This record gives sequence, structure tokens and C-alpha cells, in this order.
Amino acid sequence: MADPRLRALPSVETLLVALRAAAPGVPHAVAAPAARDAIAAARARIRAGEPAPLLEELVAAAAATASQATRSPLRRVINASGVLLQTNMGRAPLSDRTLAAVAELGVGYTNLELDVDRGERGSRHEHVRAILRQLTGAEDALVVNNNAAAVMMALQVLARGGEVIVSRGQAVEIGGGFRIPDIVAQSGARLVEVGTTNRTYARDYEAAIGDETMAILRVHPSNFRVVGFTAEPSLAELAALEQEHGVPLLDDLGSGCLVDTARFGLPHEPTIQESVAGGASLVFASGDKLLGGPQAGIIAGRAELVARLRAHPLARALRVDKLTIAALLATLASYAEGRECEEIPIWRMLSLPLPGLRRRAQRWATAAGDGARVVEALSLVGGGSLPDQGVPSWVTAIRGAGRETALAAALRAADPPIIARVERGTVLLDPRTVDQRDDQLVAARLRELSGVPPRGGA
Repeated sequence: MADPRLRALPSVETLLVALRAAAPGVPHAVAAPAARDAIAAARARIRAGEPAPLLEELVAAAAATASQATRSPLRRVINASGVLLQTNMGRAPLSDRTLAAVAELGVGYTNLELDVDRGERGSRHEHVRAILRQLTGAEDALVVNNNAAAVMMALQVLARGGEVIVSRGQAVEIGGGFRIPDIVAQSGARLVEVGTTNRTYARDYEAAIGDETMAILRVHPSNFRVVGFTAEPSLAELAALEQEHGVPLLDDLGSGCLVDTARFGLPHEPTIQESVAGGASLVFASGDKLLGGPQAGIIAGRAELVARLRAHPLARALRVDKLTIAALLATLASYAEGRECEEIPIWRMLSLPLPGLRRRAQRWATAAGDGARVVEALSLVGGGSLPDQGVPSWVTAIRGAGRETALAAALRAADPPIIARVERGTVLLDPRTVDQRDDQLVAARLRELSGVPPRGGA
């Protein structure tokens, strides 16, 4: 005999009518499956011994499901972790100038592959060519969809069927399972490791050069460090081998830096222009790390090699779209005008003075109530750049008393989510990585969680 509680459940149509009244903006294509899911879940709970839900409860469940279905899974978050280039949060935030360029060129049509002056088809590769040559000093440049693609493309085009020499200490795995040995294998080249994990010399490379050597690949340790008893040849030494043996030197810088990081109190990070001037045949760099722009893979170097890459079918498969080109052009323009510290968020954040950071952290500590204090900490660069390096900051520290995981989760439950970091039982919120326009949102959430009323409140 059927359970009378099951018969008491409304029909899907009855629930739909109630759902439309409660959430009139939900389209039928979303509301109908949400109603069916709510009733199916109610049946399962009844069979498990729970009481039948009220109609209002079913409407709330269906509305929540519908809301989730219509909400974009990609959301803005507030990065209070103190990691400037946070890979899981999209790495470099874009400048206002860059966002304006994307908005302007994304609305309608563009001359992406149109030569307006001649009225003929053009090439999307031309748009960033001149400014990259100007900023890097390279003979030519090409942009593809990310740095891993740039390295893979160069190896496949220039070294397929031959050997690529890599220091054993640089045959590493970096983010997302990107392993240098695997990339070389996938390109159709053969990896030749030289030296040892901690010490490799120019003579090791030279001894490995043979008739089948197609390239020397140098991988900059952008997200790892080998310390202690170490040695590696300089770029100049490898460039000398390139000149002597006619073997292209490929330099995977990764981070895409165009400025001297020592200006910001950080160790010096090799720049693209330094690598080009140092004799590398091709230099590879990311657009969304220390460059501060969109995800892209920048290839800069000798004209004849770039021309070979540009003419290869992979150039089409790995090409970037108009919005990436617009964003990259606007970002590079800030460098060309010497305005990177004012306009590009990564450099602006690194330039923030400590007194202002301390005041902001104190306001958050006041909102968080008892147990919160302001302490010194390190803002890390992150994102596969300058491993374990950062600059001093002042942060809000909230002792978790065993509840730090729950507190971090409660901050993430805010709208937009607030991402903190947890260290040794303490939740830390670093204002350096938070846009000042979001300070009030952070303070309001901390007050909500702590029960501290706003200033002037009851």
C-alpha cells in the first residue's frame, strides 16, 4: 500500500505554479527540472522515514536549485590571502585600462584580421608585434594562448625528430602537471638530460651536442628553487654554445617580467629583454604572471625562427582571440608609457606603503572583535614567479581557537567569497591583495561573523 505521505506531495504542475509566484523571473526550462528534483528529493526523504515537507519547503528547495542553475559558476572573489599571483584565482588581476579596452573592442566588430588601409585580409599576429619588439628588443614576436603552448609549439616546429638538451636540474614539473620531459616527448623530440640535479656546467651541454641536437632548452626556476651546493651556466655561456655550434637556445622564462623586481624589494627576476639581449634565440613568457595581463604565451626572439612558428599550422590552433589581443595591447601600453606602477595591479599592490596597509588591517581587526589583532606578515608573489619570495605587509590575524577552518569557510560563504589564508591555527587577511573598494565588504562580513555592530550602531 502506498505511503499516504507520498500521496500528499504536490504534483509538479502545482509546485511550478507556486514556484512561479515566489520567483517569477525563473524561466520554465529551469523551473520545471528544479520542481521535479525537489519532489524527487522529498520522496527519497519520506521513504527514509522523514516527514513530508510543506509546500513552502518544496518551493524553497526548488527556488534554490533554480537559482544555482542560472548562476554563473565563475564568480568574482576577494583575494585576502596575501598571494598576489594566485593561480587558483586567475593569477594577475587586470588593470582598469585593460578592462576598458576589452569592453570597447568586445562590443562590436574589430579589424582583427582586416587591413583597413588596403581593404584586404590581414593577420591577427600583427597587432602586438610592434609593441613587443619595442619593449623586449627582439627582432620579432608572436603570441599564442599560453606559455606551455609556446614551449610545446617551438619544440615541435624546431626540434621534432631530434634531440633537445636540458639540464637535469631543470627537467621539472611545474603547475598543472606541466612536466618538461613530457612536453619534450609530446613535441616529437628526444630529451637529453645533462649534469646533475644540483650542478650543471656549460661543458656538460657542449659534450652532449651532436649531429641530432636541434635545441638547447633552459627552464628558469620560476616556481621552484635548488639551494645549497649548486651551479648552472649563465645565459652568456649557453649563448656562446649556440653561436659556436649553431644550435638554437630556447629560454623558458615563465613569469614574463618586463621590470626590475629589485625596485620593489624583491630578488631580481630575469626579464624578457635581458634574455633577448643575452643571446637567447627564442624567449617564452606568460602574459598573466608578472606581466600583469591576460593569459597568453609570448614568444620573442630571432626573426627567422619566429617566422617559422608563425607559418606553422599550430599557430592557428594556438592563436589568441580579439579580447586577449585587446587586453595584452592595453597592458603593454602601460609599460611603453612608463605607467606600470600606477596602472597595472600587480605592481601597484607591490608599491603600497606599509602605514596604509596597517590602517586597513586595523579596521578589519576592529570589525572582527575580540581575538583579532594586527601583525606583520609576508605578502607572497606566487603564481609561478619568485618562489617563496614576497614583501612585508600588515595583516589582520584572527586566532581560530580550533575553529579556524570553520571561520575560513564562513568567509568563503560571503558574496562575493572572501579568501583568507590559515597559518598555525590563525586566519590571516592581507589588505595588500584586496582592492580598497572591497574593504567595506570584508569589514561587514567580519562584523556579521563576530557580532560587532558597525560604528555608531546599537
